[in-house]
Amino acid sequence: MPTFEIGERDFLLDGRPFQVISGALHYFRVHPDQWADRIRSARLLGLNTIETYVAWNFHAPEPDEFDLTGRRDLGRFLDLVAAEGLHAIVRPGPYICAEWDGGGLPAWLFPSALRQAQDGAGSGRRADDSAGGAAGVRRHDPAFLDAIGTYYARLLPLVAKRQVTTGGPVLMVQVENEYGAYPGVPDDERAAYLRELVRLTREQGIDVPLFTSDQADDEHLSRGGLPELHKTANFGSRSTERLAVLRRHQPTGPLMCMEFWDGWFDSWGQVHHVTTPDQAAGDLDDLLAAGASVNLYMVHGGTNLGLTNGANDKGTYLPITTSYDYDAPLSEHGAPTAKFHALRAVIAKHAPVPDEPPAEPGPAPEVDVVLDHRAALADVVPLLSGPVTASDAAPTLDDLRQWSGFALYSARVEADDEVLVVGEVRDRAIVALDGDPVGVLDRSAHLYSLPLPRRAGTLTLLVEDRGRVNYGPRIGEPKGLVGAVRTARRELTGWRAAPLRVEDAPALLAGALRPADGSPEAAAVAEAHGGDAVAAPVAGPSFHRGTFDTVAGADHFLRLDGWTRGLAWVNGELLGRYSSQGPTATLYVPGPLVRDTNELMLLELHGAAVPRARFVAAPDLGPTEE
Repeated sequence: MPTFEIGERDFLLDGRPFQVISGALHYFRVHPDQWADRIRSARLLGLNTIETYVAWNFHAPEPDEFDLTGRRDLGRFLDLVAAEGLHAIVRPGPYICAEWDGGGLPAWLFPSALRQAQDGAGSGRRADDSAGGAAGVRRHDPAFLDAIGTYYARLLPLVAKRQVTTGGPVLMVQVENEYGAYPGVPDDERAAYLRELVRLTREQGIDVPLFTSDQADDEHLSRGGLPELHKTANFGSRSTERLAVLRRHQPTGPLMCMEFWDGWFDSWGQVHHVTTPDQAAGDLDDLLAAGASVNLYMVHGGTNLGLTNGANDKGTYLPITTSYDYDAPLSEHGAPTAKFHALRAVIAKHAPVPDEPPAEPGPAPEVDVVLDHRAALADVVPLLSGPVTASDAAPTLDDLRQWSGFALYSARVEADDEVLVVGEVRDRAIVALDGDPVGVLDRSAHLYSLPLPRRAGTLTLLVEDRGRVNYGPRIGEPKGLVGAVRTARRELTGWRAAPLRVEDAPALLAGALRPADGSPEAAAVAEAHGGDAVAAPVAGPSFHRGTFDTVAGADHFLRLDGWTRGLAWVNGELLGRYSSQGPTATLYVPGPLVRDTNELMLLELHGAAVPRARFVAAPDLGPTEE
């Protein structure tokens, strides 16, 4: 029977020393038809192992749902790793961070945890939304542990039957993730919680070594693990120094950097983060020369498709971009970069590397698209709306069981109300009065008030969750309108709110978008622009659709110059968010989504100079710090 063990100084594969040279590749950020290509390219870099997180909320959008098919087929992904002759490391959380929505924790966990805390059940702690999270989550709380037990029972059997001990690829499984960085949990409760996770993991047949990973910091390493679990560290520079820190906390056994940060993620409104190939190569060389094992984070970042991006909030809320290129050795579309070749040369000094490099892709097709069909959001709300909730106080998105995306709120205001003030908006709201624009409330800009026109009418707020916080004490906070909503005269009551199923807009709005020149109003606009209706600026919130012919199966890069902010779909698949705020200037369209004749749909929230878009030859991820 094959074995993988933690020896006195080395990992031991079938009793022989084995240096793990791994790379992080998240199956949930890559189209499944491209998994094999990315895994093969990782092998050509010189890796012998692939690591992946498992995002709980990706598989369990509701408590009674669990999906392991299609893009969620972790078993198939691990089988492809094995077919390429590589090993695997699985990190199932329950919390993963990963710049992923909510750090992978399902949003439906938190309302029940809050109610339990307020009712005195569970841990008996009262939830404090000012601190962000709900009592019980990432703690030794019966309700949370019961949910994890159900999650593990659904997920881990497919991992168990693919362990190295059964002839499969899986060498190790992680327990929790960077737990030493999570604040507010007493040490004795930390240990009890981690030990219960170990029990729940072993209960599902996992017999390979278990480990923890924490930042290479004395405080984090001292409180993030257990004496009986192997400790690994996360860092991206000063390898010799960081390995010495890890050795203080892991006196015996192999040293491993579980996240060697060879790049970094991007947030909307900031620059595109890069690290130099020479710097990454030098630090990797030091690490491998010391005999340590490594997991490149990331070997290939991929894309936050749909509405899956997370966010950080360390005083300012910053949602993560749709692109998760990460300045990794393999770019967002799988091309080898200068960093790939620099790291490959380093790995070749310490381990065998295949002679064959991955192919360099050519330029993508360039295509112009006219989005000549449109519909105002207000006109199609009945087609998108979920159940309407009526209440005196404005509900949160969580109250509406809207775990991501948009909701539409409305309430009556009077002529003397004068100003709108919300306790907090999470994360952005477009405000209108009887359909006329009033302004924007924005969490990132700390904008929580707006002057109102001096007239009575129906106030509407189109509220957008731009990504749940994935790190720190604000994990689990509710979304939507939080706290009282007031005017100069009173607290607003009589709210009506409904979730909007915008993710499914292409299917729900089939036939609802009309030609741009199909109305007297459009004809008047066209006449004002020389008879061309599709040369005129357009106002949002509105949907726009156009068709285009191109090379089926080819990767494409969508550029939306002149558009402001919104969502983009190709052939009904939600690519993600776009924003003129940058840094990202293009959206990646995986080749498997592309046919000979295609449909592009946009939800533009503000306005566009002209309803045209363009597919360009190469990605543009924006300006860098250099």
